[in-house]
Amino acid sequence: MKVHRYALDVEWTGNRGEGTRTIAGYSRDHRITAPGKPPIHGSSDPAFRGDPTRWNPEELLLASICACHKLWYLGLCAHAGVTVLSYRDRAEGMMEEEPGGAGQFTAVTLSPTVTITASSDPALAAALHERAHAMCFIARSVAFPIHYTPVIEVAPAT
Repeated sequence: MKVHRYALDVEWTGNRGEGTRTIAGYSRDHRITAPGKPPIHGSSDPAFRGDPTRWNPEELLLASICACHKLWYLGLCAHAGVTVLSYRDRAEGMMEEEPGGAGQFTAVTLSPTVTITASSDPALAAALHERAHAMCFIARSVAFPIHYTPVIEVAPAT
């Protein structure tokens, strides 16, 4: 078994001069950095006093699931002889917050629209989503269900 390690820095940038002296007195802003990559400017969800112009952890989790599925799917298509011309996913996640403030994701739905060449097999293209789901590192690491409702479009023959 191979082991892969990932490292990054998350730095809170929201001290407005008095730290966390009061719940409303500080910003939830932070910066995610890793060597050789542009920073990601994050905050909490606006429902939790966050900046709506910055990425929040919930969106980043959803994006990770979506991107992992897409990467596996494209690779599986390439190996199976399905030529993908475009791929776009409108993913949605559901998180439930408990009365005490804790919460968790309860489901994610991926809704990719995939365009394949006329010479590719649409049934195989649809079926490969199940295999991508089974292989996705992120999907295999979370404790909530991930559903997918793919749409396969066939480009006109040229």
